[in-house]
Amino acid sequence: MALLLVSCGSPDYKGYQTRGYSIRGQHYQPMSVERALHYSDEGIASWYDESSFFGFVRGNTSLGERVGRFDISGAHKTLPIPCRVKVTNLANGRSLKMRLNDRGPFIPGRIIDVTPRAASKLGFKEKGLTQVRVEVLSVGDGKYQRKAPGRKSWFWPF
Repeated sequence: MALLLVSCGSPDYKGYQTRGYSIRGQHYQPMSVERALHYSDEGIASWYDESSFFGFVRGNTSLGERVGRFDISGAHKTLPIPCRVKVTNLANGRSLKMRLNDRGPFIPGRIIDVTPRAASKLGFKEKGLTQVRVEVLSVGDGKYQRKAPGRKSWFWPF
């Protein structure tokens, strides 16, 4: 018996992913790197949990990366992945820089999903949803990384 797994990404990407994909009958076309480098938007953030209580992985990101219990990362439908963003909770002013390495959220009206640890640091885990501003700091990994003009892309995961 053969098992075929299909995702919107693969662990062997080079630099970043901008390829289109379909989920639940809806097609999404990620924006170009040039457009993403100037991206800033406000909307609803939610959180999602891909890890188990003991940190064992239940799922992988669209890039094929494992998500651990204490990771700070997130998902976006149309930004190239990976990218680094600054997320600001507009209800309390808390900000956090994180790596986006997954696709989602696929619930209408939401612009970003974050891990439980990121939601806690942003101060909305108990509430579940909050209004945020998302600003791209850089797109890509390694030699493919491109920094957004005029934004500091310093990144610290904690």
